[in-house]
Formats: sequence, structure tokens, C-alpha cells
Amino acid sequence: MSTDLSIVQLPFGKIDTVQIDQFVLKNANGMEVRIINYGGIITHLFVPGRAGKVEDVVLGFDALEDYIKPHPYFGCIVGRYANRIANGQFSIDGKTYRLASNAKAHHLHGGIVGFDKKIWLATPIETTDQVGVQLEYLSPDGEEGYPGNLKTSVTYTLNIANELGIHYKATTDQATVLNFTNHSYFNLKGAGNGTILDHELQIDADAITEADDQLIPTGEHYAVANTPFDFRTAKPIGKDIDQLDDPQLAKGNGYDHNFIFNASEDALALRARVYEPSSGRQMELLTTQPATQLYTCKYEGAKIIEGKLDKQYAGRAAFCLETQHFPDAPNHDHFPTTVLHPDEVFESTTIYRFSNGRKISSSF
Repeated sequence: MSTDLSIVQLPFGKIDTVQIDQFVLKNANGMEVRIINYGGIITHLFVPGRAGKVEDVVLGFDALEDYIKPHPYFGCIVGRYANRIANGQFSIDGKTYRLASNAKAHHLHGGIVGFDKKIWLATPIETTDQVGVQLEYLSPDGEEGYPGNLKTSVTYTLNIANELGIHYKATTDQATVLNFTNHSYFNLKGAGNGTILDHELQIDADAITEADDQLIPTGEHYAVANTPFDFRTAKPIGKDIDQLDDPQLAKGNGYDHNFIFNASEDALALRARVYEPSSGRQMELLTTQPATQLYTCKYEGAKIIEGKLDKQYAGRAAFCLETQHFPDAPNHDHFPTTVLHPDEVFESTTIYRFSNGRKISSSF
């Protein structure tokens, strides 16, 4: 292993009699990632900014007990199906499967006990150019209503280039659907240090999936040109966030929408950038996935979450860029497929790459 990289495994508490561990990944640049094997949660992400000042840029909690309680999916692996499935059902080869409805009439983020609430088998990884942890979970046939025994692995890695990598892999013994993501909440000023409205965001997307009043896709694409959703040129997240006369923005009370990347190939490529002017931190998003959900924490005012170091998280205290396939894809044949068959292997990669002192480029 390179002397510029290190990994340490520490106890993080217990669930009943099962010990939960935290894996601390570090590089020589001051970047540090902490991950627990409950929910595959990224609990901390320390990133250097201007003049080397390091801040933890993801929302979360100090203690395991707070992650076990209900919370808005801070930092976790989401599955089997991230985002929404309309009316909690889908069909494969003429057979209908019914899932838990945990978002009004709909299925959200894998159901009542999704991957975010599972204890994963963890194996540390150390090579010459990266450190990480591989998490494995076997989701049994019928869990939350999904068919097939789904063998899943999610591998987190950190390298000397300040890249946090997430690699997903899955196989099944029956045809099933899947859609994995990580649900980290980012604030490049530092978690709990105000809102993200001044963060400058750029997304390589000409359209979003049009949503109905319950954020279920209508099946149509909604062009971003001349709308608050146009991030093709970088702009502050808060610039248009209150233009609720836009019918799509009103439905999400801000941004809670699936952006469709312009390139259709599955190759790993740069798809989005975020720059925070006061700290100089920049995050670049690279992925093989066809889309990302931009979420800007629409809870406001009365809803305050007590987070790490006694800091308070209010509405718009963070943003999420959840790389994914489209919401409700199993019920829209013209969307990229999310069906996995027994003779196939699903794989995808997402990288969050951090730097400081650089402004956003004009193009991808």
C-alpha cells in the first residue's frame, strides 16, 4: 500500500449483539472518508479547501443510534430501487409484483426496510493506488416484494487524486429490477455551515423526466431551456429555486428531479460540477449512470435536524446528486431498462472528485 494512503477499522457501536464498524480512509492531501457497514453510510467526508482548510462536507450524525432512528437517508446506500415506483408495483414477463408503499401510494428508496437499514459484510481493501471497503449483502427472494435472490456488492474507494469512488455490482437468480445510488447530502462550505444556495452548479442535461404532483414520471421529457432547471451553464443553485410559477419546480418545492444526461453511452464520464466560492472547493461528478436526482432539501422552517457536533440542519442546508436510472422505469418501456436477468451482471461506477482553487469550466 502507498504511504500516501491509509485505512483504519474502528468500532462504531452495536445493533443488538452485532458490532458495527467504521472504516476510516485517508490520503496525504488531507482528504478523509468514514463509512459504516450499517446502511453503507458515508458518515464523514473531510475535504481540503482554500489554504488547506479542511471541512466535513456531508450531513450526518455522531452516533449509530441516530442513524438507526428515522432520518432522510443521510449518506446511505439506497436499494433495491432508488427513487419512486408508482403505486408500489411493476411487471416482468406478464407477472405483477407488489412492493411496500412507503411514500403515500408509492414505493420509495427500496421500501420500509431497504438497503439503507441493512448490516453489510465489510472487507477492507488496500492496494498501491487506493484504499477502500467492499460491502456485500444478499437480498433474499421476496424481500420488500422484489423477486430473486440479489447478490449485491458496493465498493467505496479513496485515492491520492482526491476521488471518492463508488462501484456497484449485482447478480440475480430471477429476473428482477434494481436501481442503486448513494444518498449523501453535500455542503461544500462544511456540514451545518449555512445553505447551499450560493453553490454554483453545472449539469450536462438538456432535459429532466417530467413529474406529476407526487413526483412520479409522466413518461415525458421536460426540456430545461428557458426554465429554472437549466444548469447547462453554471449558476448558483439558489438563483431560480423560488420560481414556483414553473410547474415542475412547484411540484418539488424546489429541486427534487431526475436530470437526464446528454450522453447515452455507459462509459464513465464527467456529468456535473459544483463550486463553492467562499471555500474554493469544487466537486466533479463522474458516472456511468444515465441520470442524477438533484435534491435540495425542501424541508424548511420548523423542521430542524440536529446533526454532527450539535450543528443544526435546516431546509436547503445541502444538496444531493444521486446518480441513478430513471424513477419508475419498470413502468415505462421507453426508459433505460432497470431489469436484471440471471445471465447478466449489473455494474456501475460513480466518482466524486474534489479539488480547490479552481472555477467551473464553461463546458464538459
